[in-house]
Amino acid sequence: MDVKLANPRGFCAGVDRAIDIVNRALEVFGAPIYVRHEVVHNKFVVDDLRERGAVFVEELDEVPDDRIVIFSAHGVSQAVRQEADARGLKVFDATCPLVTKVHIEVARYSAEGRECVLIGHTGHPEVEGTMGQYDYGAGGDIYLVEDETQVATLEVRNPEKLSYVTQTTLSMDDTARVIDALRERFPAITGPRKDDICYATQNRQDAVKQMAVDCDLVLVVGSPNSSNSNRLRELAERMGADAYLLDRAQQIEADWVLGKRHVGVTAGASAPEVLVQEVIDRLRELGADAIVESSGRPENVTFSMPRELRLHPVD
Repeated sequence: MDVKLANPRGFCAGVDRAIDIVNRALEVFGAPIYVRHEVVHNKFVVDDLRERGAVFVEELDEVPDDRIVIFSAHGVSQAVRQEADARGLKVFDATCPLVTKVHIEVARYSAEGRECVLIGHTGHPEVEGTMGQYDYGAGGDIYLVEDETQVATLEVRNPEKLSYVTQTTLSMDDTARVIDALRERFPAITGPRKDDICYATQNRQDAVKQMAVDCDLVLVVGSPNSSNSNRLRELAERMGADAYLLDRAQQIEADWVLGKRHVGVTAGASAPEVLVQEVIDRLRELGADAIVESSGRPENVTFSMPRELRLHPVD
């Protein structure tokens, strides 16, 4: 049995930045540092930050007065920002800049009096934050659709002034089909000049497509609540491989690799490389005798942390 490692895999620039912001805030200001929602969707990362003094909450009313709060990489609504301002909370924003780009698009559409369709998954924090950027003052609305079926029944107020945006971590192929359905149903609809799906999501999906063709089994390192990790598992299955999503190497069962000759391994954009190495060690225990790194698209994107954190001396 050989193991093929997808490239690129694991942490993206937005996740790196979000984790760095929490770690730096803990260094500069000390614990506790409050974080609204899991800063990234990975259990290992969140547990590590929690041990260092990060306190994860779902709503701002769980944050005491005069405390520091960090917004997660998934972004927050304007209502959450206004609540933080009203309470005078010290905020550091770890929203991924590529999510912020989508927020700006939605705000611009509402300011222009255009209605907006968001392609995304109900209940995901990125979707909630993006929906919360729309200003209803101009009389328009924002609508959420997940698939072509929902497009077929979507009713909007003004189809002649309609635009769309997407969640950044979706399946590229599924999203393309939804966009095609929107354009067929609403010929006047407009969208961003460049797809909202982020570069890291695209690159990791492309890498899995290339790898899964030659694999009997694909293991995706990532947490169950990670959207981009789930899309990688689904994509591997569509390519004909057995596929599993796992948080840690201990979850791998011997039966999964029984009779398998080629096993592919990748990691979602919020999963650290240390977990991939644990999976490799586990596969060696189960009989893997060759580890092959796939060639892939280089990623040189970096995002800087807030200036105040970057320049603030450590106490």
